[in-house]
Amino acid sequence: MRRDLTEVLPSIHWPAGLQFCEYRPELGAAVHRLMEIGYLEGGGRVATLDIWQRQFESDPEYDPELCFIVRDGEGVVGVCQCWTSAYIKNLVVHPRFQGRGLGRALMLRAFKVFQQRREGFVDLKVLEDNHRARRLYESLGMRAVRREPVPV
Repeated sequence: MRRDLTEVLPSIHWPAGLQFCEYRPELGAAVHRLMEIGYLEGGGRVATLDIWQRQFESDPEYDPELCFIVRDGEGVVGVCQCWTSAYIKNLVVHPRFQGRGLGRALMLRAFKVFQQRREGFVDLKVLEDNHRARRLYESLGMRAVRREPVPV
């Protein structure tokens, strides 16, 4: 899916009681745990912590300023991991924060940062049967641009 960043973006409204920060290696374990939770219902998988963190932090498109993290008093509750190519790699919201606007706020934050970097578009991949995610992305102005077969 793709979002045209030349269009005006809606305002960002963060749920109350949250703290926004960028990725730091010491947050790796907490981010990894949230990604594991996010993939419990299918749609992907995440490597073990050591492999994930090494691959993530050494990827040529890695920029800690493009990994948006939200925490509350109990830990990491939201992650939007992006690449420098204006690509959203992962969006994960803790189940206790789903439906409260956190995923939307994280996506809008990513869009705004990519706009500031003078990108024309931002892209992501989503499974066709992930209806909840697709509704979110479409509500944010993203449109399907290409379908790819899913390997069996």
